[in-house]
Amino acid sequence: MAFIGFIFFALALIGYSSTMRWLHVNPYLTWITGILVQILLLYIFAMLGWLRPGIWIVTSLGVGLLLVRLILGYYGKVAFHYEGLHLFDAWMIFLGFVMALVLLRSPLIHYDNFSHWATIVKFMTYTGHLPGASDTIISFTSYPPATALFITQFVTFTGFASGTMLVAQFILIWAASYAIFATLRDRTRGLNSMLLCLTIAISYVFNINIRLNNLLVDYVLAILTMAALVGIFIYQQHPRMQMAHVALFSGTLLLVKNSAAFFVAIIATYYLYMLIQRSSTAHWFKRTVSTLGIWLGTLLVGALPFIVWEIHVKMTFITSKHEISAQAYSSQLSHDGLQGFISIGQQFLKQIFNLGSLSTQGFLLLNILLISSWAIIKYACHHPNNLFKLLGWLDLISLLYYFSLLGMYVLSMPYDEAITLDGFERYMSTIVVLNLFIGAIVLVRVIDETFYEQNFVERSPRNFQSIWTKNGYQLASFLVMFFSVIMMYSEINGTNFTNNYNRHTLPVMLTKIARPWTKLNNTKILIVDPQKVEVTTYYTGYLANYYFFTNNATGQATFSKNRIAFRKGLAQYDYVAVPEYDKTFTRGMKKSYHQHIRTGFYRVANGHLFRVPLAKTK
Repeated sequence: MAFIGFIFFALALIGYSSTMRWLHVNPYLTWITGILVQILLLYIFAMLGWLRPGIWIVTSLGVGLLLVRLILGYYGKVAFHYEGLHLFDAWMIFLGFVMALVLLRSPLIHYDNFSHWATIVKFMTYTGHLPGASDTIISFTSYPPATALFITQFVTFTGFASGTMLVAQFILIWAASYAIFATLRDRTRGLNSMLLCLTIAISYVFNINIRLNNLLVDYVLAILTMAALVGIFIYQQHPRMQMAHVALFSGTLLLVKNSAAFFVAIIATYYLYMLIQRSSTAHWFKRTVSTLGIWLGTLLVGALPFIVWEIHVKMTFITSKHEISAQAYSSQLSHDGLQGFISIGQQFLKQIFNLGSLSTQGFLLLNILLISSWAIIKYACHHPNNLFKLLGWLDLISLLYYFSLLGMYVLSMPYDEAITLDGFERYMSTIVVLNLFIGAIVLVRVIDETFYEQNFVERSPRNFQSIWTKNGYQLASFLVMFFSVIMMYSEINGTNFTNNYNRHTLPVMLTKIARPWTKLNNTKILIVDPQKVEVTTYYTGYLANYYFFTNNATGQATFSKNRIAFRKGLAQYDYVAVPEYDKTFTRGMKKSYHQHIRTGFYRVANGHLFRVPLAKTK
């Protein structure tokens, strides 16, 4: 059934992509545009309280669009021009398929999967609606649901599991990555296309803190922003298409995460620049009013879904973690005080100037790469270029992001987390990846402009300045292709290694003693976890809530040696899960219950623990 469901979903995705192409969306943007359209449609159904029927309606609509496309194509009513497959298409198809197979077998391990990203998908999948005030299993109720909606749609047809959720998010990422090839001036040039493939592979190096085997959205923010910027550039001669593109991508980005506002600001700035650049013979005042009207109107349309979401959060929940609130920010700042702000700032500066920091290394690498490329192309190839100017803009973006990140630590995070710069490299990876993509796109276009033959029609193996430049081009193309494949395989092997390394972690061990529960409940469950740090950081509790679909699960690492206290402590729970052997708990059970227990899942009843076989768990 999962395979049939996947085929149904895939046909719907093809249907939306074909429709986007019929609407004159760039072929390399059709996949991600079709996905974002589905997300917004699902969002509308979810806000109306019709998420479950909405998933079937939206997906069936995609299949219906595909059938209409095939029928019209058969009778010659609709015809699309296809460029055919290029070298980068083969790279994307083969390595994307291999990566998806690896993710399908990957478990979820990262803390934030269970604190929110996987839990919200499970909640929507099995309840069929967005969380309400009474659904306390969802802690971060202010987090927008964009990626969760798409993942929920996918797992509805393919089955809910860690692997299927990861594959769904990878489909979103891979579709957005494909948009980068829309910027190629000549897609038949292997060197240029492989440089972009290499960029995609290298971007995962800076995403290594979370990798693709997690549902966190830091990389999603970067890749969607890149696709949005690509569309603005591609549609500069099609104002209406450009307007719709900006509204769609801005609206969806704001529904991915609250912090996406920074990236929407980048999109808005570039869009305004492109509007100003557009030639017009009208009077300057009329041209200014028209430009600002189009710009503000487009951004307002894009912001509407997020505005509706904020209203929904305010009306549904009394308080919400990480919500956008001036009152919350003021309270946080007054709580930490000036000294707290200074301490956090000092730690922040130390991290920025730490050469061992991956984000700092990425910042320096991009600067060195673009400065070197600018100098070589300008002085060795005698071709003026704007790479140095571009670098200035990218460094400004990084600087502004540093300030916004510092503001988040000071205003939004508890002091204990902020002073350790919790998640710094993960957050910074987003802007490093985005700048890497922007730099690579412009660099590849500049390289193309330096080729000896600028007429695309006349380019052939014979059109080189000399035999030396031809040999150099062929060697460079081979090396870039080789490293693009190697780097991508490195990410694939790294994910495999991580999966193997995590074989004995708590989430994996839990699957060996009990099956996950799929009905929302209030059952009191205790997870025995010998790792104290997992209990004190609430990792065990969040995992238990996600796995057993309850908000009454807790983790415990230490137990009383007193027989009465031990029995009293266990009596308050309905079930006890022991994924890993804990010597203290085993001794307590032997002393208090006269039972020898090492691992397993048990029901607490009548002063005794009854083992629940794996096959009989919910």
